[in-house]
Amino acid sequence: MSNYERKKATPCAGCMKAIKWIPVIFIASVIAWSYYAYVVELCVLSIESIFEKVIFLLFYHIISLLFFWSYWNTVFTPVGTVPSNWRIPEAEIERLFRAENQEQQKRVLEYCARDLPVTNRTLNGSVRFCDKCRIIKPDRCHHCSVCGTCVLKMDHHCPWVNNCVNFTNYKFFVLFLGYALLYCLYVALTSLEYFIRFWKGELSSGGMGRFHILFLFFVSVMFAISLVSLFGYHIYLVLMNRTTLEAFRAPIFRVGGADKNGFNLGKLANFQEVFGDNWKLWFIPVYSSFGDGFSYPMRNLEEDAESLLGHSDTRIEMEEDVFPETRFHDSIIP
Repeated sequence: MSNYERKKATPCAGCMKAIKWIPVIFIASVIAWSYYAYVVELCVLSIESIFEKVIFLLFYHIISLLFFWSYWNTVFTPVGTVPSNWRIPEAEIERLFRAENQEQQKRVLEYCARDLPVTNRTLNGSVRFCDKCRIIKPDRCHHCSVCGTCVLKMDHHCPWVNNCVNFTNYKFFVLFLGYALLYCLYVALTSLEYFIRFWKGELSSGGMGRFHILFLFFVSVMFAISLVSLFGYHIYLVLMNRTTLEAFRAPIFRVGGADKNGFNLGKLANFQEVFGDNWKLWFIPVYSSFGDGFSYPMRNLEEDAESLLGHSDTRIEMEEDVFPETRFHDSIIP
């Protein structure tokens, strides 16, 4: 049984699991209330023009669909976990923990990772491994203490989606932020006129309907202000091909050492690694990312191959002979 499965089976796991859903329930409640306030109180009961109602509701439901869809996929897409072939055998675990010095540990880990495509290293230059999950960590993989398992290309654990933002749902998360911002801006801009008219007392509708529209405007503006910086930051990370963790601590490579730009292939290639090369799917919350989550093309490898050989046709052969651990699948490279 894996560490992830053991954690799920503990007596308090059910209580903790329920508590973790509170932020998601809160977000869902705000979304449901905003839907009622916009559709019923604003569009149906307050706007008199039929044409204006239809236009407002049409674009609102298009944005809402993309917003809800991307949020759902961010929340419910399973995290990318490390398969069993990356697990360190028990015999090697004993050797590892009995090692008298770091050099012995490094040799044991190098032996365990001899057939695995790992290029990231620790500060002392050894292969990265997780002592909780007892696995060799793939590149860009980190252990999430909340999920209780090692997560592929982990960005961070987000309580607002009760999930790790990682290789499997990063596209959905970025789209969720973008459509949430668009949703808030659309609601704020289309309700601004009626917010002002209610504030001045120029509309006959009163009671709770008035307060729904007032709070709808304030809440949408408040969320838009908080989302704009977060969305902008993650667009920056996508274009630089970094995770949040890598932005704070540069990954260390077997060749070249620490390098924040080690996975940077250029803005277009970086964008396509997350969103794919089919532009028709870029803004739709369906999976289209490149790669398998275990190995990634690297900037230094491409530059070294070109400079040493001077011919792109021989690059793959050099990677096989000189850097066997950094051979990538063709499907990863856009």
